[in-house]
Amino acid sequence: MASVRDRFRVPQGPVDLAAIDPRGRPTGPKDKAAAAKAVSELGSRLDTRQETLFAEGVGGGTRSLLLVLQGMDTSGKGGVIRHVVGLMNPQGVRIASFKKPTPEERRHHFLWRIRKQVPEPGRIGVFDRSHYEDVLVVRVDGLVPEEVWQARYAEIREFEAGLAAAGVRIVKCMLHISPEEQAERLLARLDDPQKRWKYNPGDLDARAKWPAYQEAYAAALQQCDSDVAPWYVVPSDHKWYRNWAVAAILAETLDEMAPVFPPPDYDVATERTRLLRLTNPGS
Repeated sequence: MASVRDRFRVPQGPVDLAAIDPRGRPTGPKDKAAAAKAVSELGSRLDTRQETLFAEGVGGGTRSLLLVLQGMDTSGKGGVIRHVVGLMNPQGVRIASFKKPTPEERRHHFLWRIRKQVPEPGRIGVFDRSHYEDVLVVRVDGLVPEEVWQARYAEIREFEAGLAAAGVRIVKCMLHISPEEQAERLLARLDDPQKRWKYNPGDLDARAKWPAYQEAYAAALQQCDSDVAPWYVVPSDHKWYRNWAVAAILAETLDEMAPVFPPPDYDVATERTRLLRLTNPGS
């Protein structure tokens, strides 16, 4: 039986995002109520595994997990962080959001700011946008010559392979949204005074380049999918389905990692006896 990750793994060969339905539900819950129940159950698994991974790191373990979230504006990166990553203890999670590079960041290699945010052992790191901006926005807007961004695919593959060799488990989710759904979500932001802060006029500039972005995403998925850093395409027109899918992908990955609690570096019986004597000094 195919796993959830198998169902969402980017297909091998040329990637055609138009062939992947943003409203599709290839596996899992079929309605919002069922998804809410499933996510609640997944939350328990995620929380338990995350705590164990954190303890493993405290005990000297070297492993961590990195979740990369990419997608067009309104695809739900923030929603996944709130509704999926929020199911885990925030003390063991590190979230990094990558906006337009600062002047200092532009003076360095494009991976410089990314390396600084790689999760430490025992942690779960989340990238809200990532190093892939440098083969997406940079490509679409022509910010560097083509030979520069073309060379970055190989640099990204090498970078991710190095992370994996160092114990970082990588999960990359492309939140696949339709232009029709994006329009509805942008209008909802404009029509609701409490959501207008989320709206950015620049979102329409990117929307106007939708075909170019789809082409850039397809190239990034095809060029940078690997067994140590897989890409998953998550249908995201239904927010509830998107959240379930990412939660299920994470849960399967953590289950496969199977983190373990470290053995104590003290004698349990001795410490128990000491504690009881201090608690009941006259006994």
